[in-house]
Amino acid sequence: MSNGKTVLFMLCDTALHAGSGSELGIVDLPIQREKHTGYPKIESSSIKGCIREFFESSEKKPSVADRLGISNFDLISLVFGPEDDGQKHAGSVSFCDARLLLFPVKSVKGVFAWITCPAVIQRFISDMSILGIEISIDVSKIHAYSVPCESKILIDDENIVILEEFTFKNIEKSEECSKLAKWLADYVLPTNHECNYLKDWMKEKLIILSNDDFKDFVTMSTEVITRIKINPDTGTVEKGALFTEEYLPSDTILYSLIMSSGLFINEEKAKVKEALEKMNIDEKDMVIDYIKEMMPNIIQLGGNMNLGKGLIRTNFYSEGGKSDVNSK
Repeated sequence: MSNGKTVLFMLCDTALHAGSGSELGIVDLPIQREKHTGYPKIESSSIKGCIREFFESSEKKPSVADRLGISNFDLISLVFGPEDDGQKHAGSVSFCDARLLLFPVKSVKGVFAWITCPAVIQRFISDMSILGIEISIDVSKIHAYSVPCESKILIDDENIVILEEFTFKNIEKSEECSKLAKWLADYVLPTNHECNYLKDWMKEKLIILSNDDFKDFVTMSTEVITRIKINPDTGTVEKGALFTEEYLPSDTILYSLIMSSGLFINEEKAKVKEALEKMNIDEKDMVIDYIKEMMPNIIQLGGNMNLGKGLIRTNFYSEGGKSDVNSK
């Protein structure tokens, strides 16, 4: 699947702070959230800027650059847009905001659970249809308080799940939830051999909660870290230097749609279009293939990179259920 479109799946390896700036609420530096749902998200500009920065610093030269007879720098300018003069031409790739798909929550049984809800699943399936990806799951059978048949978060043989300090009763094992877990394991999770254990986790830890319960957890169960600054002369906390930061916890899973509109180029780069036509390569497909080729298995996103925050495992959708991200 390409046709100038793909989806980037992101698994947080470490806690992620995609900040929205300072606020007067309980948390000094909160994360980005959707206005109408309150769900955590990552702005498209953050994703695009992070990926561009990595591509610019990468020593790898994309194969298409040699075939077109241009440098990696010129190719980045064509794909992402010129940085020196935005009036020259627009970039040819569009990143959508990263939306939340699965959120990790502490569980009494099984250590943690991946929670989602019918509203998120329905929106995810709708987003995938934009890319031409059909998920053979009956949405009408995806209902709250269900787990896959292989679930290991149920308390003994009782239909009870305890997440954080909340008890959920009458949890149902669902075949449709099992199908969803298998699809997510096959297509969403990274497929490098060191991540194979995640496939089992998906089938064992997934749970679908109600829309309201899901919103409560993604609002109240993020990581909030208190940070301080020490005065080097006194060895004590510097006055006014105590603040709190909010993070998406590790093992959070998000996704972002990526689409290409074709190349916007001036006369100087017209030879690129001519070369693509001679090689019978579609402009949109070239842009998406370039993104896939250059994308690393792990990329760093968000704030506090020097503290090891924001390590993200990446994966693109592939028809065969295998990763489209090259090993690097």
